[in-house]
Amino acid sequence: MARRRKFLSPDEPLRHPDHRRPMTRREFIAQGFLAGLGLVTAPTVFSLFANPRAAYAALSSDLEALKTGCGIATQGAGKIPFICFDLAGGANIAGSNVLVGRQGGQLDFLSTAGYSKLGLPGDMIPPLANPQTGSNDFINTDLGLAFHADSAFLRGILEKAGGRAANINGAVIPARSDNDTGNNPHNPMYGIYRAGADGSLLSLIGSRSSESGGNSVAPPAMIDASARPTKVDRPSDVTGLVDTGQLIGVLDQADAVAVMESIQRISDMKLGRVDTRVTADAVIKDLLRCGYVKAADLADRFGDPSTLDPALDPDIVGPAGIFSQAEFDGDGEFRKTASVMKMVINGFAGAGTITIGGYDYHTGDRAVGEIRDLRAGRCMGACLEYAARVGVPLMLYVFSDGSVASNGTVDDSPEGRGKGVWTGDNSSTAASFFLVYHPGGRPQLFSGDSLGPERHQQLGYFRSDGSVETASSPAANNVNLLVETVVLNYLALHGEQGRFPVLFPSHGLGNASLMDSLTAFDPIVNGTI
Repeated sequence: MARRRKFLSPDEPLRHPDHRRPMTRREFIAQGFLAGLGLVTAPTVFSLFANPRAAYAALSSDLEALKTGCGIATQGAGKIPFICFDLAGGANIAGSNVLVGRQGGQLDFLSTAGYSKLGLPGDMIPPLANPQTGSNDFINTDLGLAFHADSAFLRGILEKAGGRAANINGAVIPARSDNDTGNNPHNPMYGIYRAGADGSLLSLIGSRSSESGGNSVAPPAMIDASARPTKVDRPSDVTGLVDTGQLIGVLDQADAVAVMESIQRISDMKLGRVDTRVTADAVIKDLLRCGYVKAADLADRFGDPSTLDPALDPDIVGPAGIFSQAEFDGDGEFRKTASVMKMVINGFAGAGTITIGGYDYHTGDRAVGEIRDLRAGRCMGACLEYAARVGVPLMLYVFSDGSVASNGTVDDSPEGRGKGVWTGDNSSTAASFFLVYHPGGRPQLFSGDSLGPERHQQLGYFRSDGSVETASSPAANNVNLLVETVVLNYLALHGEQGRFPVLFPSHGLGNASLMDSLTAFDPIVNGTI
């Protein structure tokens, strides 16, 4: 009787005999030596997000009117929340997870050898017949975007957000990406921020202490030092973001807010006697007035310790939550995802990056990659489900630095699921994809040209042999332009793709017609939510 093989758990590091020992932060993350950390927190000062739909105790009307003039927002900038998953190390996305095809779109099928290179043996490939007459074996379009029916990403997403499938659609972007290198400027968050995404507490957040907030760097031309992401990868990072001072401990929340409001009014009366010309006096007056208003607003919104902590949100954790208590307590990646999605989806940060390490998974089997992909899918599904519960749209973007390929050997273990073994890195098999959730119904593919919907579900294409056609789109052989393509699509969801050349005057996406061909969806909101 054959002995059952023991596979690495999702959190065990990868030790490749053909790789030198990791020496940089990026290499440690890619091979899983730096895993996502997390803590389960008890009630703390910062618990605002537990139920964003509950009414806050409003400030008095005179102070409420000052909030706009002081630039104090309560629910972000009104843009669609944006979360990206940075799968560090070179994960498989194309073929075995999201289906990719030739020039005709996702269902313009590759050759049998091409699918084998992407990890799918001959008995698990989509039909090579015309999709209008052939069967739909191994094709799943529950999310609008076509996935392989046994995709681990898809299984994880449907496990957490299967009931929201009718309100989700997506697009895949075939795009070559170098392996195991810091020279992939994949992260789009600064571009999303420039497009208008902002939060009422923080502009950007990320689960790594890096300039991009993630594992991959951001395009240098997009970086804005004033919006550098704040690290958030556990509930205690969230709850530590706001300090309402000791007044809440002395008085209850309502009394503390009343005291701060009174201080502001007294201060404002005194400041009214100060010279109001554009002088240092005027500047000081403005700073003081807004400082007191902000203090009162923070105490009003953040003074209740049951409001911000993702661990205390019943929509996230518990009997009716997205994660069971055991899942949340036992997996740092779930706690990390909960912390970021809590901030972004509630409008307290404009965009966030979730880095998950250990995706350099060419370990001589298929099982390790399947197990890790399944967990990533669950994290993606959690974000989509939480957006649905909060009642706001969400753009979810997934990328990885590089990719992998198979030599056709099959892993028949239960965890390997009869799929091709990942035998090495391969930058030519890479792709990224995004999903869009819309409370009002499934986002509709772009209707502004005559290319046909299938050409907007896949932005670019693969060669028959399973490699990216590097001339198929500006993004296909240039990661900087891949980021620009993602930002263009974010603007298009707001009906604002016309702003793209203004915001990025040196962009490389070509004329208006070419940009239309790179746009996946019609708008789902008009400018703002």
